[in-house]
Amino acid sequence: MAYTAEDWPITAALLQFPGVDAGGVPMNDADAEVWRGVFQEIADAGFAHVDLTDTWVQPGDLSADRLAELNRTAAEAGVGLPVISVVRRSVIDSNNWQENLDYSHRSLEAGAALGCEVVSFGLQQALTPQQQAQLWFWTVPGHQDPVDDFVTWGNAVSRLRELGRHAAELGLLVSLEMYEDTYLGTADSAVRLVEDIGLANVGLNPDVGNLIRLHRPIEPWQDIFAKTLPYANYWHVKNYSRDEDTARDMYVAMPAPMESGLINYREVFAMALRNGFQGIICTEHYGGDGLSVSAANQAYLRTRVLPRTADYPLGTSRVAQGRQTPAAPGTGQA
Repeated sequence: MAYTAEDWPITAALLQFPGVDAGGVPMNDADAEVWRGVFQEIADAGFAHVDLTDTWVQPGDLSADRLAELNRTAAEAGVGLPVISVVRRSVIDSNNWQENLDYSHRSLEAGAALGCEVVSFGLQQALTPQQQAQLWFWTVPGHQDPVDDFVTWGNAVSRLRELGRHAAELGLLVSLEMYEDTYLGTADSAVRLVEDIGLANVGLNPDVGNLIRLHRPIEPWQDIFAKTLPYANYWHVKNYSRDEDTARDMYVAMPAPMESGLINYREVFAMALRNGFQGIICTEHYGGDGLSVSAANQAYLRTRVLPRTADYPLGTSRVAQGRQTPAAPGTGQA
């Protein structure tokens, strides 16, 4: 059965929740009651599932006992944990690639222990001091993967393929998040990377919001989605208002609710269904009460965008979609 608006698995990102508390205690070391408070807040916002964004807790660095405690705590709050998003742990970082690769493998093991379906990775690296000094970090350039560097490209392919094979052994999907100035920063490069990796369980997370927010010329969002959606197996969705004055070389973007930003998600989801997309969705938003905006984004998807019945025709995706409906909240293996 195809997903419908009612049962499509939609997760909340954890971008609004810090990785350390006011006293400087990392969330990995926090009491389970602190975790419960976050999960309860997400459940109260109307979400049944959470994307374990590792800017909050790093599941790959938790012991088996603490992973089980994390799973139980989420279940007690009434939310499931179908996805881990690994952020800024590039496996081609020239200084930390081995540490990041090892952590990525541990994140896959943690995902399997939690009963997840997907682990999302990217090639973005740590924010620069200049980016950290901005209101919106994307307004100044950060790390850039080297262009036409066949050795670095080959390392990206081989190391991500290694993660993909490990994920396949664990019954997991790997999704690669699009992000500017990396080998996942344009539609053509992202598609080529997935095709070079060549594994059915490795696809794209077409987070085109990461690209349309740039204060410079961008690829048309319609073209990016047309090329990448056939490879999508998980999806971070968010939107931005954008203005361009090309005569003055001026480009401005800022976060917006999904229904009022530049990307027409009604059009994009119709395109996604034609390409057979049946993956989990994660709603995101930067700034302000991001959780409430993410909840409004979920409502927009369920009431305006996603199909009401399951009798729509589905195209054929080029990658596995992780079609299994997530287990009831908290029933993943621990």
